[in-house]
Order: sequence, then C-alpha cells, then structure tokens
Amino acid sequence: MKKPGKKSRGKETPRKQKSGARGRSSQPRVEKSPASTEPSLKTPAPAFPIVGIGASAGGLEAITHLLEHLPADTGMGFVLVQHLDPDHESALVQILARVTSMPVREVANDLRIAPNHVYIIPPNTDMAIALGVLKLQRRQAGRAPHHSIDFFFQSLAQDQHERAVGVILSGTASDGTLGTEAIKAEGGITFAQDKSARYDSMPRSAIAAGCVDFVLSPETIAKELARIARHPYVAGQPLTPTTLAPLERERKKGEGSADKGTGQNGFQKILFLLRNHSGIDFSLYKSNTVHRRIARRMLLNKIDRPQAYATFLRGNPKELEALYSDMLINVTGFFRNPEAFEVLKEKVFPKLILEPRDKPIRIWVLGCSTGQEAYSIAMSLVEFSEQAGHARKLQLFATDVNEAVLDKARAGSYAKSFVNDLSPERLRRFFVKENGDYRVAKFLREMVIFARQNLLSDPPFSRMDLVTCRNLLIYLEQDLQRKILPTLHYALKPGGFLFLGESESIGSFADLFEPVDKNHKIFSKKPGLTAHPHFVARHPAEKKEISSPKPPRAPEGFPTHIDTEREADRVTLSRFAPPRVLIDAQLKVLQFRGETSLFLKPPSGNASFDVLKMAREGLMPPLRSAIKKAKEENKAVRREGVRVAQSGRSRMVNFEVVPLTHLRERCCLIFFEEAKKGGLQAASASEVEQIQKVLSPHDRPRMKGRAPDESRRVAELERALAENRDYTRSLQEQHEAADEELQASNEEVTSANEELQSINEELETSKEELESTNEELTTVNDEMANRNAELNRTNADLNNLHTSINMAIVLLTRGLTIRRFTPLAGKLFNLLPGDVGRPLSNVRHNLDLPNLEQLLQEVIDTISERELEVQDTEGRWYSLRVRPYLTLDNKIDGVVLVLADIDTLKRSEREIAAARDYAEAILRTTRYPLVVLTAELRVHAANTAFYQTFKVPPGETNGRLIYELGNGQWNIPKLRELLEDILPRNSFFDDFDVTHDFER
Repeated sequence: MKKPGKKSRGKETPRKQKSGARGRSSQPRVEKSPASTEPSLKTPAPAFPIVGIGASAGGLEAITHLLEHLPADTGMGFVLVQHLDPDHESALVQILARVTSMPVREVANDLRIAPNHVYIIPPNTDMAIALGVLKLQRRQAGRAPHHSIDFFFQSLAQDQHERAVGVILSGTASDGTLGTEAIKAEGGITFAQDKSARYDSMPRSAIAAGCVDFVLSPETIAKELARIARHPYVAGQPLTPTTLAPLERERKKGEGSADKGTGQNGFQKILFLLRNHSGIDFSLYKSNTVHRRIARRMLLNKIDRPQAYATFLRGNPKELEALYSDMLINVTGFFRNPEAFEVLKEKVFPKLILEPRDKPIRIWVLGCSTGQEAYSIAMSLVEFSEQAGHARKLQLFATDVNEAVLDKARAGSYAKSFVNDLSPERLRRFFVKENGDYRVAKFLREMVIFARQNLLSDPPFSRMDLVTCRNLLIYLEQDLQRKILPTLHYALKPGGFLFLGESESIGSFADLFEPVDKNHKIFSKKPGLTAHPHFVARHPAEKKEISSPKPPRAPEGFPTHIDTEREADRVTLSRFAPPRVLIDAQLKVLQFRGETSLFLKPPSGNASFDVLKMAREGLMPPLRSAIKKAKEENKAVRREGVRVAQSGRSRMVNFEVVPLTHLRERCCLIFFEEAKKGGLQAASASEVEQIQKVLSPHDRPRMKGRAPDESRRVAELERALAENRDYTRSLQEQHEAADEELQASNEEVTSANEELQSINEELETSKEELESTNEELTTVNDEMANRNAELNRTNADLNNLHTSINMAIVLLTRGLTIRRFTPLAGKLFNLLPGDVGRPLSNVRHNLDLPNLEQLLQEVIDTISERELEVQDTEGRWYSLRVRPYLTLDNKIDGVVLVLADIDTLKRSEREIAAARDYAEAILRTTRYPLVVLTAELRVHAANTAFYQTFKVPPGETNGRLIYELGNGQWNIPKLRELLEDILPRNSFFDDFDVTHDFER
C-alpha cells in the first residue's frame, strides 16, 4: 500500500545557514524599499499561489515572453530563479521591468512575497521560502553543478503545498527536476516549456521524470496560469462552492441516503471507478487528501463538477491511470532524514548482528516507491557490518502497490540529480556509472527483493527483524491505522524493530511496542502478546498475474539455396558420394550431405550444431584428434576402424578430414563410411605392425603373443588413449598460454581502467564546471544582447538628435582630436566624415579666432567653462561656449565646443542702438521741455530744456515718480487724472493744458 497525495512532512528541508543579501526593487522604475516596511515574520503565510520559475541558458527570452502575456492582476506571486554569473551584477530587474506592469524586485533577505509582484534571485545566492518569506544565503563555493532551482522549488513545495506552482523553462542539465517532483508531490501544479526552448535539457529532464502537468510554450503557460490563478484549489480560498465542497456534499449525501454504496453520486462513482481500475479502496484513506487529489485532476482537465469528472473517467483509461498515480505520488530519496539512519546504526543494527551468523537479517520496507529507501537501509547495514566486523546475510523485502515504480526500483538506475546528496564514497562503492546515470551495484541489488503488496488486503511477511513504514500511516483514517499497527506487530519477531515517519506514532498500542528512540519514531516489539494481523480479501482488480516463462525459441535452420545449374552434380553426389558434413573453424556444421545418422545424432538439451557434440559414442575422441591434426598440418587425415556405438551395438567406421584451403574461412569437409565386414574378423600382419608403431616402447611388449583380434582391440584402445593424451596435453598447453596472456592482459586492463577512471572523473568534473559556466555565460549573453539593443536604441536617438539640432557642436578628445561633430559644425570648420580622429590643428576653420586651441586647452586644464562671441570670415556672429567633456564617473576626457548663430541678434542690437542714439539726439536738440516716462510713471529721460525750465537736477530726476519731482510740485490732480485714467486706455491726446505755478 502506498501513501496518497502529499509526501512526508518529515522530509529534510534544505539545511542551509541564512544570510542577508543586497536587494533592489523595480516597478518599471527601480526603487529601494526600506527594511522597516517589511511585514513581521510572525505574520501567517499568505493565502495566494506562489509561482516558482526556473530558467538557465536561453531562459531570458522565455521569461520575457511569459511575462509579456501574463496579466498584471492574477493574484499570484512570481519568483524567478535564474542561473546567474556569481561574479557580476545582474540586469534582469531593469530588463524585465520593461515587459510587465507588475513591480519587479531583486530579492533581499527576509522579504515577504506579495501578490502581483515579480521577485528575482540575486547573483551568487541560494534562496528558500518559509511562511511566505524569502530567505537568502551565500552560494556555497565549489558546488558544481549548482542546483539553485531544485533548492528553491523543494522549499516552495514544503512551504506552500498545493499553492505551489513550478515552471521549468529553457536551460541545460537537469536542475529543477527534483524540485518539480516535490511540488507535484505536495499537490502543486507544474509546467515545462515545449520544443520552443532554446535549450531543452532542463524541461526534457522534468518531463522524462513524469512530474510535469503541462508542456506548453511560454505564451500558453501565461494563459494557463491566468486561468488557474483564481481557482479555489490553488488560490488558498475556502473550497466552496466549487471543487471540494460538491465532493464533500455528495459524499455525505451518499452516506445518508438509501443508495449508499451504489456509486450513484459523483464522488462515489469516482472512487468506484478507481477501485475497479486499481483494486485499491481509497475510501479508507483520509477524505480530505482524496478530495484534494480529485480536485487537482478536475482543475487540470478544466472540469467543475464531480459528476462530470466521473463521466469523463469512464471513457478515459489514461485519466484513470493519471488519477491513480496522483493518489500514489511516489516521492522518495536516498537517506531521507539522515539523523534517523544514524540512530539505526547506534541502537538497532548492533542488536541485529548479534543473532547467529547462519540466520539472515530480515527487513521489510513498506511503500518502497522507486527503491531509494530500501537501498539506503541496505547500504547502511553493509557499512555498519563492515565497521563492526560481523558479516551477515541480508534478506530485504521492499513492497509497494504501484507496479510501475517497482519496475524502476528493480532496474535500480537513477539519474545524476537523484544521487547528488550521496557522498562520493557511497557512489563509488554502491553504484556503477552507466550512460550518464547511476545503477545500483550488483551485490547491493541482489540483497533486495521487490514485490507488489497491498498491506490492507495481502498477508504480511513474518519473523522480521526490522519493519520500516515511514510516512504512510498519516494518510490513513484512524480506524485503519488501528488495524494496520497490529499487522506490523505480527510481522516482527520478538524484539524486532518498527521504524515510523516523524509525524506518525503507535497511538494506543503502547502495550505492543516500547520506544527505542521517540524523536525518530523507532520502536521495538514487546515480548509476550502477539496481535493478529488484519487484512481483507483482495479486490478482483488486484489479482496478481504470475507470468510463466516462455519456452526457448527453436534455432533457425540453415537452408541451402541450390543453384539450378548444380542440380545434376547434386543428384550424382547424393547417390555415389559418401556421407559428409561441412564444418567451419568453430567446428559448427554448415551443411549435411548424405545419410549421416550412422555417425552423428542431435545432442540432448539445447540445440547445437557442434560436430563433436553430435558425434556418436566412440567417435568424438578420434574425430577431434583428426580435425586438430588436419588443421595443423593442412592436409587430409584418415582414421579407419573406429568403433562407434549405435542402438546398443558397435560398428566399425572410417572417416577422413579434408581441410579446404582455398576459402576465406578455415573450413573442413568430413567424409564418413562404414568399415568393410572383413575388417572385423582379424587384423593382418601389416595392420598389427602399423598399430605397433603408434604404441609407446613400454606398451609394445604386451602386444607380442596376443591373438590378432585381441591385438587389434588393444591397439584401438591404445591408439584412442594416445590421442586423448595428445589432445589433453595440447589443451593444457593452450590453457597455460591463454592463462599467461589473460594474466598480462588483466594487469594491463586493470592499470588502464584505473587511469581511465581517474581521467573520467576529471573529465566529469570539468564537464560539470563547463556546463555551469556555460549556463552563466549564456545568461550573461542574453543580458548583453538586451543591453546592446538598448545601446542601439540610444545610439539611434543620439544620431537623430545629432542630425536634427540646429547648432554647430564639435566633440574633441583630451588631445584635441575630433571625436564627433554636427552637420552645421562641418560647414563652419570645413569638416568631412573622414576627419574624425584628426587633430583640430590640422583643420582650417572659418572663425576669426587664432588662439582657439589655447582656449580649449585652458578649459581642459582649469575644468571651467568659457563663453565668448566670435565672427567667421564672412562677418557672421556666433556665441562660442566651451566646456569640459566629462565621463559618467566625472573624469575629463576632452572638451565640447558649441557655436550658436547670433548674427540676427547682433544685427538687432545694432539697430536698437542706432534708434536709441537717434532718440537721444532728438531729446538734446528740442527747445521745449520734454520728459519720457515709463509704464510705472517714472522718469526715463528728459532734455536739458526740462531741467532748466523746472529747476530740477538730472540726478534727482531720472528714475523717480513724476509726482515726486520738485518736492511734489508735479503732484497735480489734473495731471494725475490724465496719467492714471486716460493713459491706461491707450488714448492719444495733445494740447492738454495744465496750469500750475511752479516755484522758481
């Protein structure tokens, strides 16, 4: 039986020390937020979905497209984890602030996430989240590759559960796969970029792990996020009136109605279909967990009502399997909660190895998923046994209800991202690297037996030394837990140990177990009382199928394609040629010709065409010797009078082995024939003499005085014995030579293997470092591309401004060489585009200013502006302004020369001066008193006649009010009325007489 839904809360959080980090915020305008404005960390976690976005090489383009199509009011918080160059500042805040109206901020330590905001991880940091608050710490040196996406996603899953959303965009390697699995395990929603990714390794790795709900383009991901954002399942709202509430109402209605158990409502129908599909009754699991899993699948399939989802399931076996998999999320890892494994080594394993050595240690791991927990237990026990010096055989049974994950566990092959937390020593000892993955070593794999078992319906194992049942009971109803714990008690031998998850306990069964370590939930079975196991009959859909082995396939025949032209030869040979076979260099029969059954027969057991295995009894030794001799001497070898057993009687046969020397492959043709009957009666003197030759000097005296038949028989046996001795000696020599060659080869291979292993490790390290560097460089590249685009826009703006401005401007370097100039400046200084870079002294300008270069150098030296008016050779006037050229860091790097055409202004000034001189001449020559007043009725000017007539000096007259002249003598009512009432109406008058007596 497997846990439904969420993984263990006891899974380790990434244990990293928190540290502060610099932060910026941007809201298309980058602004700094004071730390005092951050909410208190004691505030409850926010009830809105948080979207983690992971990207690496090529990810900036994908992120930009996603944010461009994402509404600004989704109510979600977005956290971007991008692989960044740790040694350079990131411009992501400024770049992304231009494509979204949401505020964009770089994360600072202890920053609380707000909805409709985008947060970006700073360079050279790792980031986690707790209660909706982002935590930063400095990136650990020497970690390559760097899995910052996995680290944050796993933290996000543990903190936000079903409100966590993971998005994997373009990138290399596999960062994000483990984090995406964690998010899906907690009930969150996961996305991966489709083939539009510039680098598809990261999304492809997550998709291959089976933990991605949607595979879409960034634009479509944005639309899907907007769709699910307000859904009660992920929005943190009470799940009413949609989604779970209908499920709960229907469940309660079904429990209280007459049709209880008939599956007539939507919720019951879904559970009924699941049970028929998998054989597992999920009504025994905690209802809230089951509800949320069903609601999640309804959300993914855009279905609102349970009844409609039940109808959808009935016609969709794939969705039924997906729902079943969601119920049994298989998230595990090697050495989860390492402290608990250390307690096993301290308090449990020492007692297990004290048992007699002839008895194996028996361990049962329930809910083993893909096998990491079982292999971790086995590795720990092997390490402890070696340290203690007590070798014991291990029988480890690992069970689960999910056959798919059991297949993965049996294969024992894991991607690199799954073994990152294992030490190099454990990787070297317990794993073999294979095609980029890590496969469990054969000796470790043989210790573990994987089997499908449902704890609720199958009989338990018995006489176990240790039973581990971690993070399974918490997902079952209390009544079911009370039935399972006695079953686990039954499975243990007296004094055996029970290992539970951190959030689990033995409840009311303290009389059955006593604690060994309460903190890590390790208990031992109390002696005496043994509880009876509880299990129900297996559902028909869950019946196990035992596959029978397939019979071995019959070997393929060796059909002979006979050419028509050779038909006559074939008929002739078949009638008159002796039986024969054609064999290759490996003594395999290639062709049978004639009736060979008197000499050869099919061997028993596996089919074989080896001529020596097919030889009848008595024929094999001389045949083997003859074939060897024919090959060595490259000539035909004939043997006569060989005794062969057939059907309980003996026959004498002759054969000849003829090597075929004109073929590419070394083949031989063997001819068989029955010996003549006359040869069976007695041996001739010549035959006896020939037999004597093959005998050793020690054996020859024994042949004298014997009857011919007896001598012949003895000679046959002696000859067979001599052939066997030769063959045995030959085999021994070949074996010794091969053994020496293999020994030398083994030493060379061992040495080469060590060198290759060392080189491979170095190359692997270099590859990981290069991949990490490549990801960072790609990110920097993307930022540089955006900066280049911005620079191009700035240059275009500058060029347009440069060509549109109606002023002569020349930019010069510190050495007074021309850097840039406007078109008007080109005309005034006689410049062409090719003059850029030329010294100003080499240019003949049109200004009447011989000391121009000296003036420019003074401005550079004194860092002060100069302004003067100059004329060109045609007499036109210009206002010349010279100021230092300053860089962004306020360093002098040249001088700016600006010329404004003021010739019209100068001409106007001359005309005004002439008019003023003319008016003053009129004033001087007029005989009558004349005074000119300003708009404020103050004296602007007066002629000599005025001063003389009214006895007022010029110094006391100019600039004074008319009424103040002569001690108020001009303060005349008639004059005041004239000046204050009539003049403001712009009326003209003359001959206005005012009579007044002025003092003389």
